[in-house]
Amino acid sequence: MTQPSTPRHSRAGLYGPFILVLIALAAWTGWWFYLTRRIDAGLEAQAAKLRQQGWEVRYADKRIVGWPFRAHVRLTHVTVAAPSGLALAAPELEAEANAYQPTKWVVAAPEGLVLTRAGKGKVAVHGDAIRMSASGIDQRWPNLALELVNPIFTALPQGEPFPIARAARIEFYTRPHLEGSTVATDDIDVMFRLVDGQGRRDGPVEGFAQDGQLTTQLEATIGQASLLKGGDAAGVFSAWTKGGGTFRNLRGDLQAGESRATLSSDVLRADADGRLTGQVTVQSQKPLPALSGLLESRSRPGERLGAAGAAAAAGAAQAAGGEEVPLTLVFRDGRTWLGPFALAPAPKLF
Repeated sequence: MTQPSTPRHSRAGLYGPFILVLIALAAWTGWWFYLTRRIDAGLEAQAAKLRQQGWEVRYADKRIVGWPFRAHVRLTHVTVAAPSGLALAAPELEAEANAYQPTKWVVAAPEGLVLTRAGKGKVAVHGDAIRMSASGIDQRWPNLALELVNPIFTALPQGEPFPIARAARIEFYTRPHLEGSTVATDDIDVMFRLVDGQGRRDGPVEGFAQDGQLTTQLEATIGQASLLKGGDAAGVFSAWTKGGGTFRNLRGDLQAGESRATLSSDVLRADADGRLTGQVTVQSQKPLPALSGLLESRSRPGERLGAAGAAAAAGAAQAAGGEEVPLTLVFRDGRTWLGPFALAPAPKLF
């Protein structure tokens, strides 16, 4: 008696998942190549635009790798120089984003940077990490974060010394300023942090910190930030100043050796020469050592501090016992004033 044959089951169902995976992989690979081509074209377009505006932008080699999940851009021997004379150069720059989130990037300079300051020469910057992140780059004002870990600043031949010799950390952040909780404006919020900074030998920071370390954090809102553009010979702050740009709601904390202070200012501006104007209220503790050190660093060897320096230091002497003293620093006429006494040049923006 013949046994009935066992029906054969189709194996098509076994191949289905693999076919779907291959289709998804092919689609993702197509997206990756499309994305990297857009990144390449965008980079070249931005470089061409800057060159038309008088910038110098060059690099020796460019590679984009990272398939399948990353877009990794590597540039070698990079130089970006503004018409103002400010420039950055790096042996290597690396930028990376997730292929599924191309609006968030991390940029690193693994071999350090060379900063050129207009009229002041070049400074080499090295550290454990030099990196910047940018998120929301498709928005008007992206979120930016710059971080330097254990940076060391070395003036190159014929370059002026940099105020800071080294630090534990330097951080700088920007974000859109919001009215209420959702409405973006033409302003940006900024924050700067310097942790355990050491001034150059015989420089103002070293004197201010009494041969110790300077730690500070400053926050402010920059008004009319859209005017911070160009980088022409007058500097990026020139058009901003002429357009009425301001620093608002400045708040800060500062520690220099034994001296401590909190800073506040409602509004600061820059004059036609690029130096700050306005006033800053300082609630200080033991300001005498810091002021004396700053004045000493500003004096030439063998000179006495002079009447102004002595009077300013005497006015702060009451804080030597540890009590808090309110002081008002006024920036005017290109100088920093404590009462009727000029302490130092006013900070210069451009």
